[in-house]
Amino acid sequence: MEALDVAGSLSLLAPLLAAGALAGTMAGLLGVGGGMIVVPVLLYTFGLIGVAEAQQMHLAVGTSLATIVVTSVMSARSHHRRGSVAVPILRSWLPWLVLGVAGGAVAAAMLDGSALKIVFGTVALAVGGYMALTRAESALAKAPPHGAARGVVATGIGGLSTLIGIGGGTFTVPTLVLSSVPAKVAVGTAAAVGLIIALPGALAFVLAGWGRSDLPPLSLGYVNLVAFAALIPMTGLFVPLGARLAHRLSPIWLRRAFASFLLVNGANILRVGLM
Repeated sequence: MEALDVAGSLSLLAPLLAAGALAGTMAGLLGVGGGMIVVPVLLYTFGLIGVAEAQQMHLAVGTSLATIVVTSVMSARSHHRRGSVAVPILRSWLPWLVLGVAGGAVAAAMLDGSALKIVFGTVALAVGGYMALTRAESALAKAPPHGAARGVVATGIGGLSTLIGIGGGTFTVPTLVLSSVPAKVAVGTAAAVGLIIALPGALAFVLAGWGRSDLPPLSLGYVNLVAFAALIPMTGLFVPLGARLAHRLSPIWLRRAFASFLLVNGANILRVGLM
């Protein structure tokens, strides 16, 4: 396998830096952790440098979750300063999110790379189609889920998000908006949810891949530090921009562009997983 080192990977920095900038902007603008953008880019990058195909998806998911830890902190802080993080919702969802993360991590360790690609591709197509076909959500409930429903929803968000390497904003934002939570508060709260999911999720992927000999150099289990170091500066720079845009602009055109990205990449990853 071709070694992953800084000098030999200069040609790969451009897509990683671009992905970091886009992920940071989307994290601040739409409350997503950026994983839906970062995972496909990392998967492509790891394939180019010769990472074993069986390990590419696990490495992409683990590294994505590690970047979301930083992205979510930046985004949540930006939104909290504007008063758009619903702390009571976070407190009530916390144990269920963590339970979901644990389940998602166990499932990811049991599934092979092809199965993870199928799951990611299917979710990306579903989310992309939803975003492309809907302009704005109308409330279906007067308040966020409570009781047993809250446990099911939060656990599901934590588990599926961990399994495919995202921060959960893709699921959290529409769930809260459909529950009569103002869109800006839903976005800010989703950013904080991303931290709750990504931190234990990334640690789980570090442990799951610890000691493997078929991973590129400078990897802590299924988290690659070179890719992490390339992505983080850009996400950090662009999260505040996205948060400012969320409070000033209508994100409809970015929603459509993001949907197109998900549909194209989801279809491609699903195709590869089914081969």
